[in-house]
Amino acid sequence: MLLCIDCGNTNTVFSIWDGARFLCTLRTSTHHARTADAYFTWYSTLVKHYGIDADITEVIISSTVPRVVWNLRVFADRFFGCRPLVVGKPECRLPVAPRVDAGTTVGPDRLVNTAGGYDRHGGDLVIVDFGTATTFDVVAVDGAYVGGVIAPGPNLSLEALHMGAAALPHVDITQPEKVIGTNTVGCIQSGVFWGYVGLIHGITERIKAEYGRPMKVIGTGGLAPLFATGEVLFDTIEDDLTMHGLTVIHRYNKG
Repeated sequence: MLLCIDCGNTNTVFSIWDGARFLCTLRTSTHHARTADAYFTWYSTLVKHYGIDADITEVIISSTVPRVVWNLRVFADRFFGCRPLVVGKPECRLPVAPRVDAGTTVGPDRLVNTAGGYDRHGGDLVIVDFGTATTFDVVAVDGAYVGGVIAPGPNLSLEALHMGAAALPHVDITQPEKVIGTNTVGCIQSGVFWGYVGLIHGITERIKAEYGRPMKVIGTGGLAPLFATGEVLFDTIEDDLTMHGLTVIHRYNKG
């Protein structure tokens, strides 16, 4: 079986793929000092709790945090006896190479989303991924990543607002009942929610105008369903797009 690992700036996700479906998805906070042994203790405890009998023979990793990759490599080698594929490394081939400025390094998460999105929907896509940053990935007709946009994520913006303005509280992101807030919490929630609805709509429309072809907009990441309630922002929402992309890249390398 294949263990897919997606390490982001905030959370790290493990999913077990049996060749047809994901048996489970496990989440933990990203911490650069976590050792291979600590990863295995956490992983094995949860797998046992869920009653999953998984014989892991392959591991693939996508990480936007370079410092954690070493311990994840050791984790794969020590406990599963395999050398993991690491997206973004020369030995991990992509179905279609990105077309960006020379010398540009594209984030592994964006390469994985591109592969997963193209496999499910074909090309001419905008993939909006809600993580620590909100990224907009443009996927060409042949499946190549050709650029995009990076904006601060909603939670990051809220944290910055809370840290930079001593009188303002930290609030949860939710769709407020009305745009005009009548208390501080309501004002902040309205600003963040409707501000990001406007940001998503405005950027995707500008991308479409510049791209010059009809495009499908895919939402992914934890907050995608929330922002989809505000307006019709996405043609579809994929809750496992990154993990699916990891299976696509793994299959391409092993095929």
